[in-house]
Amino acid sequence: MTVVCVLCDPPRPGLVLSDLVEGGPLTAEEAADLYAAMLKDTFVAVARSGGDLLVNYRPEDHLPEEHQATDDVDAEAEVRALVADALDDPDDVRFEVQVGSSYAARAGNTATHLLREEGVDSVAVVRGTAPFLTRATIDSAAMKLRTTPVVLGPAPDGRVFYAAFTEPIDFADAFEAPEVATLAARGDEADLDVDFLPMQPVLRTPEDLDTVLPLLTARRDAGRIVPKQTAPLIAGLGLLD
Repeated sequence: MTVVCVLCDPPRPGLVLSDLVEGGPLTAEEAADLYAAMLKDTFVAVARSGGDLLVNYRPEDHLPEEHQATDDVDAEAEVRALVADALDDPDDVRFEVQVGSSYAARAGNTATHLLREEGVDSVAVVRGTAPFLTRATIDSAAMKLRTTPVVLGPAPDGRVFYAAFTEPIDFADAFEAPEVATLAARGDEADLDVDFLPMQPVLRTPEDLDTVLPLLTARRDAGRIVPKQTAPLIAGLGLLD
């Protein structure tokens, strides 16, 4: 069974999806709402899969000072509220704080601890910004992990939407661009076989909209499944044809 770790921040304006604000069509508040919607869709996909959901959040004092809470709601409470809103039964969800100064360090610390200290069979790390991630994709990755120690989900521009492991690799700077090539090379350096999932888009930059929006429109018009939270929010922002 794979422990799927969603590494996330509280959905605060200016803290999340800032590239979609600085160079894209969204306000900071809209970007925060979009981030929250994608996280909820991610939580649902993991909860419906055969994996276990671990929500790995940055604690309040590890956020940039300008984005730390000024009221009684802290980072953990905000993330827990998202999970409670997304899932019918959130009681089995595990919450842990992130440890590390970079995404690679935080992902690596989480994966290595689970594999070495807790003895789990496999660990996947995701950012929660892959709107088309589904239960079927997560379960397909789990099948591959039975015979292959490193399974990567490529995304456009050399990124990854999913990275899963049955053995630790050297995670130092392991998500340096191009992520998929760097992670695959680290697997090879550790003498671990690497396999891949079909490519999926992520949504973190204005350029990503050029892929995500037509795909959402096409799936909607074809009567196919679209992300339950993300699709209507994007439609409400007037970004879909």
